[in-house]
Amino acid sequence: MGKTSDLTAVQKTIIDTLHKEGKTQKVIAKEAGCSQSSVSKHINRQAKGWKKCGRKKCTSSRDNRTLQRIVTTNPFKNVGEIHKEWTAAGVSASRTTTRRLMKDMGFRCRIPCVKPLLNMKQRKKRLAWAKDKKDWTDAEWSKVMFSDESKFCISFGNQGPRVWRKSGEAQNPRCMRSSVKFPPSVMVWGAMSSAGVGPLCFLRSRVNAAVYQEVLEHFMLPAADQLYGDADFTFQQDLAPAHSAKTTSTWFKDHGIPVLDWPANSPDLNPIENLWGIVKRRMQYARPNNAEELKTTIRATWALITPEQCHRLIESMPRHITAVIEAKGAPTKY
Repeated sequence: MGKTSDLTAVQKTIIDTLHKEGKTQKVIAKEAGCSQSSVSKHINRQAKGWKKCGRKKCTSSRDNRTLQRIVTTNPFKNVGEIHKEWTAAGVSASRTTTRRLMKDMGFRCRIPCVKPLLNMKQRKKRLAWAKDKKDWTDAEWSKVMFSDESKFCISFGNQGPRVWRKSGEAQNPRCMRSSVKFPPSVMVWGAMSSAGVGPLCFLRSRVNAAVYQEVLEHFMLPAADQLYGDADFTFQQDLAPAHSAKTTSTWFKDHGIPVLDWPANSPDLNPIENLWGIVKRRMQYARPNNAEELKTTIRATWALITPEQCHRLIESMPRHITAVIEAKGAPTKY
């Protein structure tokens, strides 16, 4: 005869209650809806203090603390490396046990967040900038044209090493990896406002002041006409050398275009970064075979961005600014 199913928590409660009242096992079995032998075994187990049987754990509490210390010290190690270091400390456990215990401790293998490294001077400037802009309304932010460059690669699958972290540790500095600002790749320039996106510019050479001014002349000005018409607007750009060059500043003055003051190394404050993320996520299953096919895919995906999406992203600026103030100038999620 096969093993019967275990008693439920409700059945155990009924058995314990009726047993204390002095009921017979036959009556208890009928009330609990189980066999008399199950009632007898449960009562005997409770009387003798037996616990649920099972295989004895192969690690002690001290071994588990050692494992947690290894993962916390270097969360970017993979399971094999963590298991090797743990067993080197004298623990006898399998790789499966290592993974299971890490999961029981609350660790999950996730893609780490990427944030730029900021020194104290940059943090103070970011904080001062955020405090200056904290009272800006949605109408004021809608007058800003945000711009940026982004890299696009033929393959989007390589996201780097993963990190072991617990829930709520996504923004913990030890669980994040630093980003490279200008990786060797094909760059794309784009602009957006609350009214939508402007035309894309594919950069074929290194962006210096002269090249950037050509981008402004042939792509930014048409984008401004498309998005704002004859209305006034403020242009946003980061502090890249080509952007902050004297000749570029002169170009803006000659064209009568005001430029928004911007804190250094702050992509987390630029809503177009989120827009690039949307485009790349939509392209994650695209497999272009060459640069021309990649450009075609980017253009097609960029064309699907709606003004409503852009408006929602720019509408989130007050929340980003509040986050910077609460973090005292430290990087925020983007």
